[in-house]
Amino acid sequence: MHTLLIGAGAWGTAMAMAACRHPASHQVTLHVRDLSQAASMQQTGMNARYLPGIELPKSLRISSEPLSELLYADGKDRLFVVATPMAGLRSVLTFLADVDAPLVWLCKGFEAGTGLMPHEVQNQVAPGLKAGVLSGPSFALEVAREQATALVAASPHAMVRDAMVRAFHSPSLRIYANQDMVGVEVGGAIKNVLAIATGLCDGLNLGLNARAALITRGLAEMTRLGAALGAKSDTFMGLSGLGDLVLTATGDLSRNRRVGWLLAQGQTLEQAVASLGHVAEGVYSARTVMQRACQLGVDMPITAAVVALLDGAWTAQQAVQALMGRGPKGEFA
Repeated sequence: MHTLLIGAGAWGTAMAMAACRHPASHQVTLHVRDLSQAASMQQTGMNARYLPGIELPKSLRISSEPLSELLYADGKDRLFVVATPMAGLRSVLTFLADVDAPLVWLCKGFEAGTGLMPHEVQNQVAPGLKAGVLSGPSFALEVAREQATALVAASPHAMVRDAMVRAFHSPSLRIYANQDMVGVEVGGAIKNVLAIATGLCDGLNLGLNARAALITRGLAEMTRLGAALGAKSDTFMGLSGLGDLVLTATGDLSRNRRVGWLLAQGQTLEQAVASLGHVAEGVYSARTVMQRACQLGVDMPITAAVVALLDGAWTAQQAVQALMGRGPKGEFA
């Protein structure tokens, strides 16, 4: 099997490393768009920009040649993995629209401007692809270090789910199959927004009670929107829902949580984002999540508070006051 990963950020690089560790010793190529970054990775044996200090597997092929020259190499047993941020998904899928192999993406979020989920973008620009998503609770650094991780391979196509399992399942990385692509994508997108809220909670020192309440009520918001979009409610109790939410909302490696924490410390949004050095998808997807919720008539007060905070309409304290000042209601109403 030949796995071609497109995008050499932290997550794309970590998953390329994970694929190299498969017991079957599959061929793995990481396509790096930036020529200087590719040269650096080939010379130093590491991705110094995104995963400094982590040695790349010797078997990993780093390529900066035109992507078109890699599409039809090495026979038909191939898997294409798009590891770009959400903003780059549309252009890559458009370019790959005619490939005849399984294709999956790793990005999480809603597309800015359109408010579309990844599979909806794919339906627009490359409807003939057999596609899926690989998601779940995972920090790139821990995957790169070969620490135990579990992910969900979601697709309506059995061949795509099987390809993801064959490419990535290993002693340090468990891959669970799921047919609910919508639910997995919703969980992966909304947990980033909720992590900003949890970072805000922690930054204001509101306590562990408040954090637990926020995560639990955030899960309720995620499930409501997911159901309205056609997802299965069970999915949100799994790895890509509850699992990813808990990790991103509590882990110190979470960029989205750190944005909320920095905002609580009085930094501007621009200062908080600039200090990260990486993309925090929740900052860019919060507004589109809220737009979809409004279109569907889904109540998402935590998400609304995050949007108001990011837009500068509320201070951190006002966001908390607005959430705590809501009237009483039934827990599952």
